[in-house]
Amino acid sequence: MRKEVLYSLKNKLKVDKEIVYGTFSQSTDPSLVECVGYAGFDFVILDMEHGTGSIDHMQNLVRSAEVVNLFPIVRVKENSTTLISEALEIGAAGVQIPQIRNAEDAKRVIEYAKYKPMGMRGICPFPRAANYSAMDRYEYFKLGDEALVIIQLEGKEAIDNIDEILEVEGYDIIFLGPYDLSHSLGIVGQIDNPLVFKKGSEIIEKCNKKGIITGIFSDTPDTIKKWMSLGVKFVSYMVDLPIFYNACRDHLKEIQIK
Repeated sequence: MRKEVLYSLKNKLKVDKEIVYGTFSQSTDPSLVECVGYAGFDFVILDMEHGTGSIDHMQNLVRSAEVVNLFPIVRVKENSTTLISEALEIGAAGVQIPQIRNAEDAKRVIEYAKYKPMGMRGICPFPRAANYSAMDRYEYFKLGDEALVIIQLEGKEAIDNIDEILEVEGYDIIFLGPYDLSHSLGIVGQIDNPLVFKKGSEIIEKCNKKGIITGIFSDTPDTIKKWMSLGVKFVSYMVDLPIFYNACRDHLKEIQIK
């Protein structure tokens, strides 16, 4: 991973206490990732959970993010040592792990993402993240432990277990997935429902008290502002392909003769 990109975003979040803005990318086109960076976003979440990209696609998307000083995060499909290691070894500056339900899930993430003494991540000094061995290996191992680790809480079980999850050390951000949260609460897709906001607010309040950074996804500006008013610092707005669709639709409306 590029050291400048890594520390730029981490310093914004942890030192300067600034809000950082990003979006999800479900495409496999590096040009769209570059556009996200040129537009001024801080980070992009390259989505392997709901996107169609392979690890080979992710590697090129990470490269395109680095070109525009955009912080590349890979959301893996599941809490797996192989998937987390692959994402970090291609140079992702962060990993996001979905469907965290309890403290044991969170501990496994740290085990897979960190080297000893905190974790048990497999060691290899030769991948892209180590510049194919051109980087000093000890610097690479140190840098590897600096990668941003984001755990994603989505279901009612995670809400019930939030106190024990907050006691786990090693992750950087707790990320809320409102769509899956609405699903688990029996109000599928209703991310603006007061119950979703109430449950999410309870988690954010507990995180704020412990000094833990929270992140959120939303696809409407008004909803994202509501979450930010509670102290959310890691803001993920929309997905690249719907953004492109919306722009195409709006431009067509502008040029059509009535």
